Amino acid sequence: MHDIEPFFGWEFSYDSNTDKRSPFYQAHYNTDQYTNNIYGYYIHPYWDFIGSETLYLKVLMADYHRKFVIIEFLGEWNDALHNDIMYLKRNVIDYFTGEGIKYFVLIGENVLNFHGSDDEYYEEWFEDVEEGWIVLLNFREFVLREMNAYNLDSYLIWGGILDELDNWRTKSPHKVFEMVKTEVEKRIALF
Repeated sequence: MHDIEPFFGWEFSYDSNTDKRSPFYQAHYNTDQYTNNIYGYYIHPYWDFIGSETLYLKVLMADYHRKFVIIEFLGEWNDALHNDIMYLKRNVIDYFTGEGIKYFVLIGENVLNFHGSDDEYYEEWFEDVEEGWIVLLNFREFVLREMNAYNLDSYLIWGGILDELDNWRTKSPHKVFEMVKTEVEKRIALF
């Protein structure tokens, strides 16, 4: 797990620890000593701690003008035991919605498991973004099945090309956002 690093290809465009509007402003990363771990496995120090024992993240892009954020995750998303959605909502999402962000792209290639509970925080988040949306990008199929079992598809958008956008790292963050936005708008137009 210590070899899995957050994506760094967009650092020239955005760095959450230099963004005064980010919850990770002035975060310090000690690459000489790995201290954070998930179930006893040390993880790369560039993953940001949100209060959860099992879920870490990295904000890859926040564009306040276009009102979107892209976040990459690592670990086990465990609402049942650790209430990870509460930590995510209170310690990260509320900061960004308070800054006017209403489009969320969550990258879940490194989310290794999901354990659900109730959907109150998801519902609250969904209501907070009113005319926006929350998209899950490249989450594992078994993780999405478990999320579906808790009816989270009422609040989160996934499936189709959103599960198969493997080349997102080769594109600019704005191009990724535009691709996701186009797909979401197609789906909304169908209803």
